[in-house]
Amino acid sequence: MMQYIFISIFLFFTLNVNAQSERKIVRKIYKFQKELNLEFLDPKTTILDSLGQLSFEGLEFYPVTTKYRIKASFKRTPNEKPFLMKTSTDRLPEYVKYGEASFEIEDEKIILNIYQNIKYSKIEEYKDDLFLPFTDYTSGDGSYGGGRYIDLKIPDNEFIILDFNKSYNPYCAYNKKYSCPIPPIENDIVLRIEAGIKDFSEH
Repeated sequence: MMQYIFISIFLFFTLNVNAQSERKIVRKIYKFQKELNLEFLDPKTTILDSLGQLSFEGLEFYPVTTKYRIKASFKRTPNEKPFLMKTSTDRLPEYVKYGEASFEIEDEKIILNIYQNIKYSKIEEYKDDLFLPFTDYTSGDGSYGGGRYIDLKIPDNEFIILDFNKSYNPYCAYNKKYSCPIPPIENDIVLRIEAGIKDFSEH
């Protein structure tokens, strides 16, 4: 009987801690999305042109879900050679494949390449920054056709958190004057990732 009570208490506290942790994660996602909207609303930081600012009514997001906050296995790929990543213009920024993130979702095994910008890797403020551009089956059918991005940091172990709720659109989805990296074909996810930002439509 006592053993049953102890197990029940343990399970209660475990579930309570997990629920609190999930609520904290969700709050951080909403905070990220709110700050992104504020960035677009502020004339000092917006990437919208003058007409876009007048018609802007806010960014749209898929419902927040921890299903798409994924703890992926991370494998460093130290012997990769730098390459020029294609963009929406003739600009060719230099990147290197820094590692691979692998995970399973909806019975699909996914491997995504994670990149580091060579130029920014030499700047102290950005030296730990990594870049995940991707497309999926929502691209052009709910989300921006040119794909979406997730910003990451160099992990300190063999795992990396990929939070698709924090995915955002390339600048050129809002303003054609910008030059945006095109997600490599290797990062095309053969599923609908219904998380993060949706396509932008001017009202």
